Amino acid sequence: MDAVTDQINAHHAVHGVLLRVFDTGVLLLGESGIGKSETALDLIGKGHQLAADDSVLLSIINDELTGMSPELTFEYLEVRGLGILNVREIFGPSSIVRIVKVDLCIEFVEWERAEAIDRLSVNPSEFILLGKAVPKFVIPVSSGRNLSTLVETAVRVFVSRGSGSDAGRKLIEKHSSLVRGV
Repeated sequence: MDAVTDQINAHHAVHGVLLRVFDTGVLLLGESGIGKSETALDLIGKGHQLAADDSVLLSIINDELTGMSPELTFEYLEVRGLGILNVREIFGPSSIVRIVKVDLCIEFVEWERAEAIDRLSVNPSEFILLGKAVPKFVIPVSSGRNLSTLVETAVRVFVSRGSGSDAGRKLIEKHSSLVRGV
């Protein structure tokens, strides 16, 4: 075995869904039944790619946090009411990806637990996985919320902030200037 194969074999499993959304590796976390797989199904239907459903194997490869599916469940997605789906058969080979760098974590929480969430997200939290800090958004879940659109938007915000733009911070700065009379 080569060094990369050895690193892939040294992994840690987490409960979640791993996708590539707009070329960004997104790890969805949350309690069982909160809507991770259904959100993944919707994102796949929009042209994004599935790497893993339910169990995500995390590894450090070339000093980057990466994730993949266990071989047994690769290209499968379990959706309550529909059963186990073979994503490659339904959506085509471009709908799946073998391994993804984990760039962003999104945790779904029940709306009732959302009180503690920073509504302005000026200081996004981080999630530590295998010693690597990954930016994390927490998205409250309730009936009628379009989680796939929220995930896509979270990725766009993440990418935008990576290039130096932060709408929330800009608004707070403008508001502070108005209050001070500057």
